[in-house]
Amino acid sequence: MSTENDSEGETTRITRKGQVTIPKELRDEFGLEEGDELLWQKAEDGIRVRKATHSAGRGMLVDDDISEEKREEMAEEMEATIREKRRTAWTPE
Repeated sequence: MSTENDSEGETTRITRKGQVTIPKELRDEFGLEEGDELLWQKAEDGIRVRKATHSAGRGMLVDDDISEEKREEMAEEMEATIREKRRTAWTPE
């Protein structure tokens, strides 16, 4: 990976596979972690990249009077259950 700083920020190169590395400073600042989804949008001046929200579907199956803390707790439990099911569903041959 090659990076260089310019007056507007840090640059990285696109790999042969079309991959890019997000600078650590930006990953830390915006809370980006492995597995997070990014949204790539066309903009008049180029490309805009932002973290895709995972809250878009939240609330559809939960009553409005449930606190944000409880919603987060429920989401974390659901994610843990999904990870466990994926882990146990895969069995090497």
